[in-house]
Amino acid sequence: MPEAKQIARPAPYASRADFCRIFEEDMSGLYLLSFLLTADRKKAEQCFVSGLEDAADGNLVFKEWARSWARRAILQNAVRVVNPRPGKGFERLSSASIHSDDKVPLTEQEAEVAAVLRLEPFERFVYVMRLLEHYSDHECSILLGCARRDVLTARTRALQQLGSAMDLHHQQQASNSGSQHTASHERRSSVLELMIAPRLVTSA
Repeated sequence: MPEAKQIARPAPYASRADFCRIFEEDMSGLYLLSFLLTADRKKAEQCFVSGLEDAADGNLVFKEWARSWARRAILQNAVRVVNPRPGKGFERLSSASIHSDDKVPLTEQEAEVAAVLRLEPFERFVYVMRLLEHYSDHECSILLGCARRDVLTARTRALQQLGSAMDLHHQQQASNSGSQHTASHERRSSVLELMIAPRLVTSA
């Protein structure tokens, strides 16, 4: 009898090449995620590169989990670099902050990015992880090494500060344009959420 041909099946695990492709395809969103967490361009670049290395050289991961694993690798690197702790206090923003002058008003996306960067480090991490990356309060507490009540408190403060900052931005827009402009917090959150969301890839 002829020797049975062995059917070649695709490997179930993501390879280094798979992670390199993901980081290339989702570069803008992954870098923005790193930047929002660190609020510093050099640290963001460091976390992006380290995230790629950790994702590619780490434990075996199923291909369908590769994109979420890449984001988690960046997040874990950002936690190590910044070490956000509840009640640690405000840190001075570097030149990475987004500035504007009176002649060039900020866009909706720029205003929200600037507002997130002004948050206290711990509150910033909680906001990005909880509201943009959709981690649970319990997951945030584990990854940040803190109590769940600290996450809940930081989330409330972050939402209040973001809401106030964006309301002020909309008031300035309305004043400049002479029209009434309103937007809910959910709509404002979706702006950044869409900006850092992983790229949708369909296979033939």
